Amino acid sequence: MANPICILSLFIFSCLALFTPTACSSNETDLISLLSFKNTVHGLEGTLNSWNETVHFCSWTGVRCGRKHPDRVVAISLSSGGLVGPLSPHIGNMSFLRSIILRNNSFYGEIPQEISRLRRLGLIEFSNNSFSGAIPRNLSQCPNLVYLNLIDNLLSGPIPVEIGSLYKLQALGLGDNDLSGPIPPSLGNLTSLFLLSLRFCRLTGEIPESLTQLHSLTYLILSLNNLTGTIPSGLFNISTLNTIEVSYNQLQGSIPYTIGITLPNLKFFQVGFNKLSGAIPTSLSNASSLEQLQLTDNVFTGPIPWLGRLSHLRGLYIAYNPIKDDINFISSLTNCTNLQKLNIYENPLLGGSLPWSIANLSIHLVDLVMSRTQVHGKIPSGVGNLLCLTRLELFDNNLEGPIPSDIGKLSSLQELNLGGNRFRNMLPSSLGNMTLLNYLYLQENNFSGNLPQSLSNCTSLLDLDLSDNNFSGSIPPEVVGLSSISISLNLSFNAFTGAIPIEIGSLTNEENLDLSNNRLSALIPSSLSNCLSLQRLSLEGNLLQGEIPSDLSALRGLVDLDLSRNNLSGPIPSFLAELHLQKLNLSYNRFQGDVPRIGLFRNMTAISLDGNKELCGGIPELDLPPCSLITSSRKNSSSLRKVWIPVVSGGVFLTLLVCLVLVLHRRRRHKKNVAYRSLVVTQFTRLSYRDLFKATDGFSEANLIGSGRYGSVYKGILENGQTPIAVKVLNLVVKGAFKSFIAECNALRDIRHRNLVKLLSVCESIDFQGNDFKSLIYEFKANGSLDKWLYDDAEQHGFRHLSVSQRLDIAIDVAHALEYLHFGTDSTIVHGDLKPSNILLDHNMIAYVGDLD
Repeated sequence: MANPICILSLFIFSCLALFTPTACSSNETDLISLLSFKNTVHGLEGTLNSWNETVHFCSWTGVRCGRKHPDRVVAISLSSGGLVGPLSPHIGNMSFLRSIILRNNSFYGEIPQEISRLRRLGLIEFSNNSFSGAIPRNLSQCPNLVYLNLIDNLLSGPIPVEIGSLYKLQALGLGDNDLSGPIPPSLGNLTSLFLLSLRFCRLTGEIPESLTQLHSLTYLILSLNNLTGTIPSGLFNISTLNTIEVSYNQLQGSIPYTIGITLPNLKFFQVGFNKLSGAIPTSLSNASSLEQLQLTDNVFTGPIPWLGRLSHLRGLYIAYNPIKDDINFISSLTNCTNLQKLNIYENPLLGGSLPWSIANLSIHLVDLVMSRTQVHGKIPSGVGNLLCLTRLELFDNNLEGPIPSDIGKLSSLQELNLGGNRFRNMLPSSLGNMTLLNYLYLQENNFSGNLPQSLSNCTSLLDLDLSDNNFSGSIPPEVVGLSSISISLNLSFNAFTGAIPIEIGSLTNEENLDLSNNRLSALIPSSLSNCLSLQRLSLEGNLLQGEIPSDLSALRGLVDLDLSRNNLSGPIPSFLAELHLQKLNLSYNRFQGDVPRIGLFRNMTAISLDGNKELCGGIPELDLPPCSLITSSRKNSSSLRKVWIPVVSGGVFLTLLVCLVLVLHRRRRHKKNVAYRSLVVTQFTRLSYRDLFKATDGFSEANLIGSGRYGSVYKGILENGQTPIAVKVLNLVVKGAFKSFIAECNALRDIRHRNLVKLLSVCESIDFQGNDFKSLIYEFKANGSLDKWLYDDAEQHGFRHLSVSQRLDIAIDVAHALEYLHFGTDSTIVHGDLKPSNILLDHNMIAYVGDLD
């Protein structure tokens, strides 16, 4: 992806060559203007220290004076100076000023109208600040302006049509602002323009036909708007074009079949996430300079052209299209020796046999995603040649056969997803060679045999799903003892036997554990009490015996517990009523005695106790017999024994019949449970930049929860429409932000506590502009931070005053969190910045400590 900031920076560098410092004589006007500039801002210590009258202003940091007029300021350059404040209108008095560069600061307020007085001004660089208000219309009075960059501010309103009169303008960047309205056709008058960047401006309407007059245009960046209509066909005749980015709009129509001929210099062609249709032009194979081809999420019907001539191609993205073609086109990509990413996800009409040539793709390939297609065949043994591969996704296809042992050569692999196919045989032990693996998904296949103990070598594993296969034997203690697993361990719907290994207690950071629908027996291990982060525990459909261990009372974060369809017995433990459970299923066991009447047991829709014939009491809605009747019936049981003996033989017969019915019923339930398991798995899906962008409505200001030293926090809703999240986006240009990100990841990696804000996911990616993007995704807490409840004017902002009991509960919650940080882990963790704004409250007013950087 072409980065407009980098391109504009190169342009600035060439412009600055015109301005060199020299010995200066005094000039009162420029001196007063510079001092006024200094008085309106403050910033990092040392940035403006030299700005005092003991030194001539031509020697001040960031100030340059001219050659012909050595007493007049011609350039101001104060990039990344940490400057905060409004821009002084006195800047308009520096009549010899030709260049002003203030990027990567925190200037705010409106851009002064007085800047239009600077008739010599050729370069304005104000990107990455917080300027607000409208773009000054009178900038058109700066006839020598060749460069205008206002990217990444808070500017609003329409793009002034007057900009179209700046005939010398060569670079115009207005992206990442809160603009509105259409692209003014007057921009077509800027015939010297080589760069136009209007990404993420909330622009509407059609792309003006007048832009086809920009015969020097090299970079056209219009992505992430609400543009409609078609792409003007004349744009595809501007032979100088290097970059076309119009992704994430509502554009329709087709791509001209001559594009590869008329645009010989094209490097970046990104039209994804629109409504474009028709065939993919075969002439693209002639665009020999092409590096990125992004056609994702349109209505292209294919066929996919052979692209073997594109030796510079680094990324090919054609996911989410109804392309009807054969997968054999991949064979042509073996000539694309620089290919790094190939994504053909969700092309349901794409079929054919997976070609063996896939093993001969570029050795630089990092991502290979080919899922949810009709492709069949086997994974070639030469797949181990792709040594740089970090992600291999081939799920939901029709692939079969064994996994080749050669796959173990992919030592850099971090994600392997082969779920939803027809793979068979045992897993190769070579999987244990992938020690960097974070995510391993092999669910819904026909694998069989024992699990290889070598999986215990995958010490970076976070999520493991082997459900819906035919694995048998005992569960290897070495595998369930992988303490790195912190998202999910799913071994359900297999044929595992024996006891649950006590090593299961090593999963201290585990959130979801599903061992259901196997043949596991013996007791529930008390070591499960060490899994303090556990939220969902599914052990249903096994042969477990004995009582529910009292040690499980330590699982204070448990919200879903399913122990149904086992042989468990004894009383229902009272501690279950004290947990924060939202769902409890104890049905079809042999539990006895009084059912608790407190906590979760007061809500009959949250519990299931069917099939436990010796339970009594409970809330009236359960319609259980009083416990006194159960007691008296036991006393009279001896008198009934004579009646039982004649019917024993008949009872045995009925028991066998019932077992047969239950087996048939269990098989029918298998398909019903698949939907539930899929729902559980999706709760732990990795989140991409695109997911977060959609969830937060483009990181809109309306979803901004707050800002801090190193970044901003946004509220978002995931695509399922039900999961609220809080997204902390790091501002990586701020010194220390990356270190903060690493510190917070390290702190939260090995700790879990009910009163610590839970980290749901981490996103390390690049944004749509090609910049590094790092964010932390947390559970959203509905009642915000504690400081909003403690202010004197809390009620004016919709917050109630806290009662004494609420304050005490919050203090206790915080104390529990701190006690855990200080004494509950292998190493003492000191928060370092505990304050009300870092304490969050959920809908039940339970307190959570956050911001552990």
